Amino acid sequence: MLKFATAALAVGWMGLAMAAPDVGTAEKQALNIHAIVMFFIFVMMTLGITYWAAQRTKTASDYYSAGGGITGTQNGLAIAGDYMSAATLLGLTSLTYFQGFDGYIYCICFYVGWPFIMFIMAERLRNLGKFTFADITSYRLDQRQVRTIAAIGSLTVVVFYLIAQMVGAGQLIKLLFGLDYWIAVVIVGVLMVVYVTFGGMIATTWVQIIKACLLLGGGTLVMLLAFAKFGFNFETLASQAVANSKKGIALMGPGSLLADPVTAVSLSLGLMFGTAGLPHILMRFFTVPNAKEARKSVFIATLCVGFFFTVVAIMGLAAVTIVGTNPQYFEGGQLGGKLLGGNNMPAMHLAHAVGGNMMLGFLSAVAFATILAVVSGLALAGASAISHDLYANVIRKGQATEAEEVRVSKSSSLILGVLAVLLGIAFERQNVAFMVGLAFGVAASCNFPVLILSMYWKGLTTRGAIWGSIAGLVSAVLIVVLSKAVWVSVLGNKEPIFPYEQPALFSMPLAFFMAWLGSVTDGSARAAKEKEAFEDQYVRAQTGFGSAGAAAH
Repeated sequence: MLKFATAALAVGWMGLAMAAPDVGTAEKQALNIHAIVMFFIFVMMTLGITYWAAQRTKTASDYYSAGGGITGTQNGLAIAGDYMSAATLLGLTSLTYFQGFDGYIYCICFYVGWPFIMFIMAERLRNLGKFTFADITSYRLDQRQVRTIAAIGSLTVVVFYLIAQMVGAGQLIKLLFGLDYWIAVVIVGVLMVVYVTFGGMIATTWVQIIKACLLLGGGTLVMLLAFAKFGFNFETLASQAVANSKKGIALMGPGSLLADPVTAVSLSLGLMFGTAGLPHILMRFFTVPNAKEARKSVFIATLCVGFFFTVVAIMGLAAVTIVGTNPQYFEGGQLGGKLLGGNNMPAMHLAHAVGGNMMLGFLSAVAFATILAVVSGLALAGASAISHDLYANVIRKGQATEAEEVRVSKSSSLILGVLAVLLGIAFERQNVAFMVGLAFGVAASCNFPVLILSMYWKGLTTRGAIWGSIAGLVSAVLIVVLSKAVWVSVLGNKEPIFPYEQPALFSMPLAFFMAWLGSVTDGSARAAKEKEAFEDQYVRAQTGFGSAGAAAH
């Protein structure tokens, strides 16, 4: 039990590191010309891709799912691009630098959600879905009711995740580029709107692919240059890290991961099943032509992310010796004191130590580029929920033309972009960790239960789906609001009403229970027809018959 709880806590903290570029209170650094030039080159390249994608985005299928023409390898890189954030590079390198073995445990434990997605969900997602996950949950249920609650859940996740990313972007650029916070937030918002509005899923996918390749390549290069200083001998690297660390031999052993078992398990549940309920991740499975390529996508993403975790772990250990023994990277030249720029800077200092200003500029630009890829995917997911689920299927009852639907989606992405910029500026000095927890908690409690039940349980009815979704959404939000993260830290009260900050352990079982209760007590004629329709859904989920080209159903 202790081992399980320890692993659960590791998963939880790892997930927070992955979820948002939370760099803390960043200090504004000197203007980094190399980073700005390289970032400008990246932006020009991606804008060129957006122009190219715009010429090929003719239909709603092109806009939402790239016409189903993305290969499994390309989609896998794009998914990896969503996951390998600035926090992966900065946060996990920093964790390994300060905590050693514990930092690598965080990396390993994050994998716990991927096999579930690959073996349980990927194939059925592709076979049943069209543009959004609401296509699946409403497949045999009442379209208007189920799509409405699914869209509300999606937009809740997207907005809170966007705030976290925008705040992270502003802090990161203040830290690495020397630009003002609000300038960074506006730049990210404008580029996000351009990518999504003009290029749709095709542009968003290729921005994510390029970003993933740059991050993999840049991180690997820094790791190899650093590893070369130890003769590519891990034993030498580890022994020198132990000799130069304050922790000594404890650096290479497990530390005190288990602080609060309830929070640890709750957070890990939220991250594992929340990942399977994130709308911008689920959308990626509709961009490939068939279920085989969907499974391949998850496999490729897992390989890329796993490799990169190993890279950042080696970077962190190398930084213990290369950065930790060099006075120029500490305030006042005091070894063992405060790192210049804060505790998230070991990766950047290591890049400078092994590659000079050019490598530092490149890695800084890539770190900023990672945020662009994530917010583009989020904005497209939010715009799709508004246009495809709410407008086309709820308001217009399936009578909207493709042109109308895409036009509403583009307008929605513009509104989301403006909202993201305004909220990012407004929340500059707030702790955004609770937003990340809420995003994953809502995804795990509102989206995931109904999604998995709709795919695997014949007994699910519209009433059950609505009850489950509302229970998960409301309970997850209430738990976070009444916890210390909001009730005390944000609202200024003395004591929290609810003792735990992570909702999934409580809200997700409640959502499943209410979905079950609502379904088994529904004796209506509509419920009987919905249960009978499961057989047709099951055949399509298994065979993919009728799903080619993201066909309507």
